[in-house]
Amino acid sequence: MATTSYTSWAADLAEVGAVYPFVGTEVVMVILGVVFWLTCQILMSKMENEELEAEEKAAGSSSSEGNINRY
Repeated sequence: MATTSYTSWAADLAEVGAVYPFVGTEVVMVILGVVFWLTCQILMSKMENEELEAEEKAAGSSSSEGNINRY
């Protein structure tokens, strides 16, 4: 994908200017990436906590005693 009309990299890149798309949006992309990462971490933590609470409810003392007595 060419963003300039140059066909050779032998040119002086200082004169070429931007050689890749979306120049100047790096900071915005990093901020969006960090926000996305933090959102995923928070949602995953909430889902894992709900799963652990459900497992703790299912593994009550009566079921534990039954499993111990069975063996």
